[in-house]
This record gives sequence, C-alpha cells and structure tokens, in this order.
Amino acid sequence: MEQGIKNMEEGAAFKFDYCVTEEIYNGFIDLFKDNNPLHTDEGFAKEKNFSGKVMHGAILVGFLSHFIGECLPEKNVIVHGYKINYVKPVYLNDRLTFEASITGVFESVNSIEFKYRFINSTKSTVAKGDISIGII
Repeated sequence: MEQGIKNMEEGAAFKFDYCVTEEIYNGFIDLFKDNNPLHTDEGFAKEKNFSGKVMHGAILVGFLSHFIGECLPEKNVIVHGYKINYVKPVYLNDRLTFEASITGVFESVNSIEFKYRFINSTKSTVAKGDISIGII
C-alpha cells in the first residue's frame, strides 16, 4: 500500500475556514481581468436581484486548490478532476466553512475521492462537489 493512501482513509473528514477578502477579490480581478459587471458593479448586481457584487466562482476553486495542496496530510498528490456546483452566491467578506470527506480510496490506481461543500455564515451551502486526486 502506498504511504499516501495509508495516511488517508475513507470517512476521514476535513474542515477549514476561508474568507473572501478584498485582497483576494482584487487579486483575482488583477490577475485574470474578469471585469464582468455582476462581479464588479454593485448597482448592476442589485438590479439583477443579488445583494451585492457576486464573487467569482473561481475564487472557490482557489480555495479547493489550497485544500488539496496545503491541507491534506499527503503532499505527493495531483488533481485528476473536480466538479463544483454553485448553489448560492458568495459576496465580499463572506466567511465560508469548507467541509470535505473521503468517499473512496482506490489503492489499485492510487486515487482518492472526496465530497465537499462550502457553507456560509447562515449555514447555507453555497457550493458543493467532488474531487478526485492521485497519489504520485
């Protein structure tokens, strides 16, 4: 059995807190130049029945990358794929709780699968999905 697979067992749970700060928001726009008015124009977003500027969904993908690359007990990993479903909008300064659990460990191919979700401060799921990683 590979060492990384041994360190992560089916049912293991992970929990981390993230916040969509002004620095993260502005950094995303500076790097990727996505200035869609839903993300950058408060008035436009409110006209579309949102409470304010909706944060870019890819910011949550950045949090997934942090979880995979920095929070797992095994560092010798590669992402095989992930799926994310956006359930509710995320706004600037939202504090999110990320919860993930291992749903499958496949020693024959050195891969691990997770289910995860992001929960906001009102305990609503804002995004959820699956992650598949390989141990390299």
